Amino acid sequence: MDRTRAPGRRTLLAGGLAAAAAALSGCAAPGASAGRASTPPSPGARPTTPSAAFARLMDGNKRWVSGDLQHPDRDPTRRELVAQEQNPFGVVLSCIDSRVPPELLFDTGLGDLYVMRTGGQAVGPVVTGSVEYGPVTGGTPLIFVLGHQRCGAVKAAYTSLREDKPLPGNLQAIVRALRPAYERALKEGGADPVETMARAQVRLTASDLRGNADLAPLVRKGALAVVGGYYSLDTGAVEILTDVPPGA
Repeated sequence: MDRTRAPGRRTLLAGGLAAAAAALSGCAAPGASAGRASTPPSPGARPTTPSAAFARLMDGNKRWVSGDLQHPDRDPTRRELVAQEQNPFGVVLSCIDSRVPPELLFDTGLGDLYVMRTGGQAVGPVVTGSVEYGPVTGGTPLIFVLGHQRCGAVKAAYTSLREDKPLPGNLQAIVRALRPAYERALKEGGADPVETMARAQVRLTASDLRGNADLAPLVRKGALAVVGGYYSLDTGAVEILTDVPPGA
């Protein structure tokens, strides 16, 4: 995870990123502008602890599975409330797969989640920095790494590595990023090595984020939790693969 991290990035985050965030009018962190009122709470109020944020996501997923959707925070009033600043309660790192839209499968809306989507949850310095943004600058209490069933990116990377045939162009960067998961899958075995690799990618990515130099202190003091889950295309349900936040 982020093994090619650029020198000095931790210093930037520790000293300058929070200040720089205040100047980003479209990405303002809570309280970034003096005299500006905080975004009024959406129905149910914004979760402020890892366990509450986790519960909000999982309750939303249950509604997605059952079809009893609330479609919260998806109207002009909500758009107006979050137009000037945002205060999301969760960060989701998921795949680009068109069948796995986090805002829908967790039944959330505008201003609720920071969402990063890459092929097979492949990570690098830019993606890692994007994941760090909410927790480091605004106190977002939850990071959720979401893999999924029948992941095309994982399958392509698995085949490329197994057959030693590089993928064209920048697709090979995804293969390189997923190599640790491939190696883990070879050790673990299983009836379906691609599914084993996809689950390994979730666990490895969540573990690396949990131990990240800038996120680990937040995790240790209980202000942040990093959870890994696996989405079933067949049922719509999210299965938890890593430890849940204390109290959840």
